[in-house]
Amino acid sequence: MVHTSKPLRFDPPLVRGTFLKRYKRFFADIKLTDGSIVTAHCANTGSMTGLLEEGSTVWIQYHGTEKRKLAWSWELASQDGVLVGVNTSLPNRLVRQAIDEGFIPSLRGYSNSRREVKFGHSRLDIHLTSHEIDDRECFVEVKNVTLAKGQHALFPDAVTVRGLKHLNTLIEAVHAGHRAVQFFLVQRPDCQSFGPAWSVDPAYSKGLSEASAQGVEIMAWQVQMHPETLALVQELPVRLAEES
Repeated sequence: MVHTSKPLRFDPPLVRGTFLKRYKRFFADIKLTDGSIVTAHCANTGSMTGLLEEGSTVWIQYHGTEKRKLAWSWELASQDGVLVGVNTSLPNRLVRQAIDEGFIPSLRGYSNSRREVKFGHSRLDIHLTSHEIDDRECFVEVKNVTLAKGQHALFPDAVTVRGLKHLNTLIEAVHAGHRAVQFFLVQRPDCQSFGPAWSVDPAYSKGLSEASAQGVEIMAWQVQMHPETLALVQELPVRLAEES
């Protein structure tokens, strides 16, 4: 039996559909099994390379429109039959939950965790304090990974100025005497390693290598994907060097 973190359950349950098109970055037209077409909110602002094939299977979630413009949100895409998590708002919840339950060995021992804590000129995703051994504060920035080349996961899938800003903030945290972690959540089950996408964003890729050299810890964990639940399943080796 595969050991995973505590699953994050989709509630309300996901609904299966067929991808038609994505437009204006935040909109995706999805055809449901009854033939009706709905427009779902797409929280992923990246290029979503490989995930926008017309006719591919997707999974969306109904929320209603009481506090939203769109009643549906796009949660899972698929590429050649492989499920891929595209909702960039879920990784923070999933990673923090896994940290709090002690599933991630290198981040065990912290008694307090908070989300969206300001440091310098940025807000970082998770702030950990009160470690039983190391009394340094720990800042964790989480990035969602959907791009893959073969069995190698890659980030980013588009140029990310914001991501580079977060790396610089993590470096500042290290220089201030804190612990800092860039955490990549690979939301696809077909990868065996992770690295920066040098051909997509050389500046970010170089920045990630520099951050590592400055003491920022680089972690990559894979998610077990299912239309009902998501859970962390294993850490992936990280390769920062540019591939030929």
